[in-house]
Amino acid sequence: MKIGIVSDTHNNLKNVQRIVELFNAAGVERVIHTGDITQAKTIDVFAELAMPMYGVYGNNDEERDSLVAAVERHGFIFQDPPFVLEWSSRSLMVVHDPLEFEGHLNDSYDLALHGHTHMYRYEQRARQVIFNPGECAGHMKGFNAIGVMDLADLSAQLLKF
Repeated sequence: MKIGIVSDTHNNLKNVQRIVELFNAAGVERVIHTGDITQAKTIDVFAELAMPMYGVYGNNDEERDSLVAAVERHGFIFQDPPFVLEWSSRSLMVVHDPLEFEGHLNDSYDLALHGHTHMYRYEQRARQVIFNPGECAGHMKGFNAIGVMDLADLSAQLLKF
């Protein structure tokens, strides 16, 4: 199974529209947002995804009531971190800030996803991968990225735009 990973969209609607196009073209089966959506209108743009979206809320998701309403309206599944998922015989943990792994992350998780830092991270530890696709809300073309992760072998591809 291939999944899309996006973080820290920070209400950049133009970039979110491009992210939706990239994930739809990549044919991922599910998308995970690692937080800092910021406003409900961003979720409304993500509604154009051809696949379901899951995610966690970040420290800049202060308009919680409207975000929760938009998530529910579009049938997405979000919660406060840590969010634990079991897909394709893989155990995933999703947080926003990597400090939220503290006390939760252990070697029983195959894949650990985070955002917050706006910096790319692909770290392999024994049989576990920690991943953050990095910046995607910037205004400089070519410096934004989202990730596509293959759960079969935990390989990641960055889609830059």
